[in-house]
Amino acid sequence: MRRLSALYKRIAVLTLAIVIFIIFGTVGFMHSEGLNLLDAIWYSVMTLTTVGFQVPNNFSDEGKIITIFLMLFGVGAVLYGLTALALEIFSGNIGKEYKINIIKKRMKNLENHIIICGFGRNGRQAARKLILHKKPFVIIDKKPLENRDDEFADTIFIHGNAIEDEVLKKAGIEKAVGIIASLPSDADNLFIVISSKELNPNIKVISRASNSNTIKKLKTAGAENVIMPDKIGGEHMASLLITPDIVEFVDHITLEGTKQINVLEIYTNRLPGHFINKKIEDLQIFPKTGCKIVGYKDAHGKYIINPDESKSIEANCCIFALGQPQQIEKLQKIYPQDLP
Repeated sequence: MRRLSALYKRIAVLTLAIVIFIIFGTVGFMHSEGLNLLDAIWYSVMTLTTVGFQVPNNFSDEGKIITIFLMLFGVGAVLYGLTALALEIFSGNIGKEYKINIIKKRMKNLENHIIICGFGRNGRQAARKLILHKKPFVIIDKKPLENRDDEFADTIFIHGNAIEDEVLKKAGIEKAVGIIASLPSDADNLFIVISSKELNPNIKVISRASNSNTIKKLKTAGAENVIMPDKIGGEHMASLLITPDIVEFVDHITLEGTKQINVLEIYTNRLPGHFINKKIEDLQIFPKTGCKIVGYKDAHGKYIINPDESKSIEANCCIFALGQPQQIEKLQKIYPQDLP
């Protein structure tokens, strides 16, 4: 905000200086030479820009004094102001500040968003998936925005240390629904988990871990899920040797191998209330969209693969639907879902 104010304050001062000298010259020439408004402005601008086509006939001594003043003091100020404004425009500073201002306005109205702490490899992967699912998010990282790729140029970015409460508050932690702690240090991620739960007890926290010994600590601090990227990567590589086709198929439908959405989670609490205690078949998902129900998670966290259509829909549960991208898109329109 300080940088934004400083830039526009500088522009305002330069513009005001130019306008003041033009007004001074215009009023002076109208009074001393009896010129009309347009002629007085025209002669003032000619003098200040050093164009100076021709001196009017019967130019008075008072008019000459005004012209000398404009040439000695006004010309330098106006040319400096015009040069400085041109530099701000052509250097891209005004465009950058405009984009930052737009992002800050978006930030004021942002809610039910996700915060990504740390924008390394894992943070970038998370951001890409959130963009694909059209979920609003904020990025916090120590590296400045100018070093980011064009892929994330329009995302809301906060330059700072995510372990600081003030930075988390700036990212709207009180109104966020989830936070991803993907810093390389387990200690920093633990600090983020604790701070996040203190600032917003209802927020869902997903943390990265490098050491298996810190998983329990992170969960005790309040993290709902803890991910070890190295462990997942090793297991994934082994699975590709043991069951390659199954792994590649699962990767495909869970977005690793495609830029389309093939699986959708339908939270029962997001459905219209009259569906609770009704049967899954009452949703008419397959007839309306072509998607198929492939899983059900009950309120106790138990998963049922390929549930029967006669199963009763309960509160605080989740239904998993599988389909082609266009079918999933149709399902999203019929039963729009948000983060739980």
